[in-house]
Amino acid sequence: MTDENKQDPLHGMTLEHILTELHMQYGWDGLAEKINVRCFKDNPSITSSLKFLRQTPWARAKVERLFIKHMKRKSPTRRPPIKKS
Repeated sequence: MTDENKQDPLHGMTLEHILTELHMQYGWDGLAEKINVRCFKDNPSITSSLKFLRQTPWARAKVERLFIKHMKRKSPTRRPPIKKS
């Protein structure tokens, strides 16, 4: 694995995985509120959104940035203390 891959938080993740995870977290209404694109507002689906995002680099970049923020919030920056018995 190269140093570049170690630094890329999206390395190995498909756009479909990213979109599915965000949809599960925020729903279509939440995604539409966070990223103002029609594919999240007008009859949204994973398939149609993937098609749009693959053809629209600026929208894909916004989705990827939101996913990175989501992952940072999801994983704690430090581990909780271990309880001693």
